[in-house]
Amino acid sequence: MKSLASTIVLMGTLLFPIVVNATNLTPIDNSGVQVQPMQQNGITYLSGGIGEDEARAIEQAQGYNLHMTFAIGPENKYVPDVDVTVQNASGQTLLTLSDAGPLVYVQLPPGKYGVVATRNGVERRDTANVAGGAARKLVFHWNSSE
Repeated sequence: MKSLASTIVLMGTLLFPIVVNATNLTPIDNSGVQVQPMQQNGITYLSGGIGEDEARAIEQAQGYNLHMTFAIGPENKYVPDVDVTVQNASGQTLLTLSDAGPLVYVQLPPGKYGVVATRNGVERRDTANVAGGAARKLVFHWNSSE
């Protein structure tokens, strides 16, 4: 009988075959990693994930409680050209990113947030209830033709 963790990893591999398993602790070649924590309006975030080392560096980052992934097509290919807006429950914009992704990790205070991800003029919307504990994960997907 498979463990719950191996079942979850298997499901993630089937759903997003190009996402690197976060439990892979193979050393990262930092010479190819361009991701650095950034801040906007007091909100710290990471954006990037182009290339295996950069994706692993972001996936191993600690303290980010909202994880967003952007992908297209049936093969779930990562895309790094998404405009992202994160708003609090009052509708105040906290974070606005252009050409973000394919991974965006954000540190937010506990609360409810609205996220709008736009690629080639096509919007995807979702909400995230961020609280203590595990990070909230949002996946935004577009068809290849969008």
